Amino acid sequence: MNKKTIRLLKIIIPLFLGIFLIWYSLGSATPEERQQLWESILAADKTWVALSFLLGTLSHMSRAWRWQYMLEPMGYQAGFKNRFMAVMVAYLANFGIPRSGEVLRAVTLTTYDDIPFEKGFGTIISERVADLFILIAIVLVAIFLQTDDLLAYLHQQNINPLYTFLIFFGLVGIIILGLNLVRRSTWKPFAKIRKLAKGLLEGMRSILTMEKKWAFLRHTVFIWTMYVWMFYVIKFCLPETASVAAGSIMAAFVVGSFAVSATNGGIGVYPLAVAGILIFFGVPDHAAEAFGWISWATQTFVVLVFGGLSFILLPVLNNRK
Repeated sequence: MNKKTIRLLKIIIPLFLGIFLIWYSLGSATPEERQQLWESILAADKTWVALSFLLGTLSHMSRAWRWQYMLEPMGYQAGFKNRFMAVMVAYLANFGIPRSGEVLRAVTLTTYDDIPFEKGFGTIISERVADLFILIAIVLVAIFLQTDDLLAYLHQQNINPLYTFLIFFGLVGIIILGLNLVRRSTWKPFAKIRKLAKGLLEGMRSILTMEKKWAFLRHTVFIWTMYVWMFYVIKFCLPETASVAAGSIMAAFVVGSFAVSATNGGIGVYPLAVAGILIFFGVPDHAAEAFGWISWATQTFVVLVFGGLSFILLPVLNNRK
């Protein structure tokens, strides 16, 4: 099996998994259950959906604003519009090819703002590390609020967040060892790799050398606060979920955060994972499933709208410079 086939399978398998899960979940429901789910979605209060859309947009805007704090220590400037469009294009790309968005995001600023790819990509890696610590904090809050129930659910579903963190830090360790090997090697092909690695490390170190550390931290907290509120306000869309405890919603948010990476954009997996934990906490099946689908659809719609516009406007707006 050649590399091109392997790359294609990495794209197709998560997508088909998501489609299969949608088909399976809807196919295994009775006609009455499907009708009830559809009616719940249609009856959802659109005001709260609109608010969720706004909160999600603010989060993405804050992410674009925060990015400049990491570019400045290296002497680079990129306009807010380009940074925001690069962020949205990245999210949209992840729907097609998982994890490709981070690469495309760095490529976008290389193309339109002459920021070296390796340095821009290094800032994105550091950004993700900062986000990971916030996610860990949210997981701890969720566990504190719903310790027994959440751990019981994760055990029931064979989900262990600890493995995710261990895998992440394990990969970081492997990368560090690999970089040390490349740095010490005298093999000529490694010269180009050393140049790339040097740029990546400079980009990653920018988080330590930035002048506006507190502004960076405030934006990081704001980004994740908006993520949580974007998810939380969906509960007011449906009468069956309006009174669900905050701890249960936080638990659903945590499970959704881990589930979203299983398929392209979380298609199929995210709504089912969120619905599953809400059902576990006593929410009626149709309402829990409607909550999961509305939440996923709102997040997806934000990306489709701004990501699609960004693909169109990036070359148009930058052509005028």
